Amino acid sequence: MAKNNNDNKAAEPPPGKKGFFSGRRIWRAARASACGVLGAWRTETAFRQEVCIVVLLVPAAFWADVSGGERALMIFSLLLVLVAELLNTAVEAAADWTSEGRQRNRHPLAAKAKDAASAAVLFAIIAAATVWTVILFQK
Repeated sequence: MAKNNNDNKAAEPPPGKKGFFSGRRIWRAARASACGVLGAWRTETAFRQEVCIVVLLVPAAFWADVSGGERALMIFSLLLVLVAELLNTAVEAAADWTSEGRQRNRHPLAAKAKDAASAAVLFAIIAAATVWTVILFQK
C-alpha cells in the first residue's frame, strides 16, 4: 500500500505560519488592538471621558485603604466599563455600516443592536459605581 504524503500535514502549521506562540501573530494582534483603542479615542467622546475617569480613579484605588482583592475589583470594574464602551463602538460601527445612507430607514434590528450595546455600557457603569460605593463606604 502506497503511503500518502498528506498524512502528517495536519500536524504541521501551513507554510509561512509559525506555531501558537508566533511573535508575528501576537504583534499583529497587539497592533490591531492598539488601532481599535486609538480609533475609539479619536471618534468616541464617551470613550475619552471614560478613559479620563479611569486615569483619575486607578490612582485613587491605590490611595484608598482597602485590601488587595478589593483594589483589584475596583480597577477591574473600571476596565469593564472601557471594554463595554469598545464593544458598543464596534456594534455601532457595524450597524451604521449596514444601514449606510439609510439613517431614517434604519433596520429595526440595527437599532436594537445599538440600543442593547448602549445598555451594556450603562450596566457596566452601574456595576463599577456599585463596587466602588460598597467597598469605600463599608468601613
